[in-house]
Amino acid sequence: MDIKTSKIELVKMILNIDNDNFIKKVTDFINNEKSDFWNELTESEQAEIKKGIEQLDNGKRTSFKDVLKKIS
Repeated sequence: MDIKTSKIELVKMILNIDNDNFIKKVTDFINNEKSDFWNELTESEQAEIKKGIEQLDNGKRTSFKDVLKKIS
């Protein structure tokens, strides 16, 4: 059985289920299987984001107005 046929059979099975709890479990499972963007970032990109969060946590912030003044 190819992947397309398997998907169709799976959809048919799901359509015949009336158990809300089961449908929620299937939905949660599918959502948890989706790729997390964080894992798609390079180590360098992750490090930069972590550094920025650390700076924010330490109160090191620049207002949007100040950024606009610097680039204008």
